[in-house]
Amino acid sequence: MRIVLCYPVEEQHRQQIAAAAPDAEICDAGQQRIAEEILQADVFIGHAKVPVPWDQVVAQGRLKWIQSSAAGMDHCLVPAVIDSEIPVTSASGLFADQVAEQALALLLGLLRSLPTFFRAQQQREFIRRPTADLHGKTVGIVGFGGNGRRIAEVLAPFRTRILATDLFPVDRPPWVEHLWPAERLDTLLAESDAVILCLPLNASTSGLIDREQLARMRKNSLLINVARGPVVVENDLTKALQAGTLGGAGLDVTEVEPLPEESDLWSLPNVIITPHVGAQSAHRVDATTDFACDNLRRFQEGRPLRNLVDKRLGFPVPATTAGHSESEC
Repeated sequence: MRIVLCYPVEEQHRQQIAAAAPDAEICDAGQQRIAEEILQADVFIGHAKVPVPWDQVVAQGRLKWIQSSAAGMDHCLVPAVIDSEIPVTSASGLFADQVAEQALALLLGLLRSLPTFFRAQQQREFIRRPTADLHGKTVGIVGFGGNGRRIAEVLAPFRTRILATDLFPVDRPPWVEHLWPAERLDTLLAESDAVILCLPLNASTSGLIDREQLARMRKNSLLINVARGPVVVENDLTKALQAGTLGGAGLDVTEVEPLPEESDLWSLPNVIITPHVGAQSAHRVDATTDFACDNLRRFQEGRPLRNLVDKRLGFPVPATTAGHSESEC
């Protein structure tokens, strides 16, 4: 068995994987060599950020399993892989703590007017300006998987009213007032002071938050995106922010990454932009390797894999997840 890696492992991680599969050959391809090395892989662990010849990989029939090092699956769920017998597992829910921290940072930054105060600091201005409160707000979470659930847990001590939607609206925790099916998105948008997106990117969620959905949100409400950029129609979001129908946006992801220099979002006073760092952690590679090794042992022993992705949906269904359903990082 040949295992090809494409995430930032160090020697200790390679040795850990080798110990979990002592008879396997381990190849650390990195982003530079993944396009060629994956053609000789029986198992792929990682996240290719460069073009990969997936059609050729599937056609030659050697690859037996993909373990993504990310929760978002758009990097490998191309039609050829979706239609193949290759099982795919994800890192869904593995970095829910970090995504929750990022969402909270963006939300509190907007509510406490930090962009205004950062600009004032640069001008050496010590002037009190209006701020808003998180306590008592209604927060809607769209996509209640591992990330969405952890965000709800973090928000609960702020005495917020929490609403959520999910394709699998099961196991509502007591601190969430309503957990609705995905079809109730309109209701959630209309009732929320802040909306946090935790959706995977797939055919049904691409462009989901468009002009019509933004118009359903409360005036001066906030939109936080810690999911994937293309879930939001960015031009529609920009127009809503410029028109003042939205109070602000906190974006860890954008429709095109890096966000183009000419984008109007850079200069809007009610926007906070971070460069897709929501799942960053000093322990990310360690946690990814621990999870991959557990699944690697399961794979070799013929046991059920954790976080087995429904390739049509683009995420694991609740019964197989490390967290729950629709999660993103």
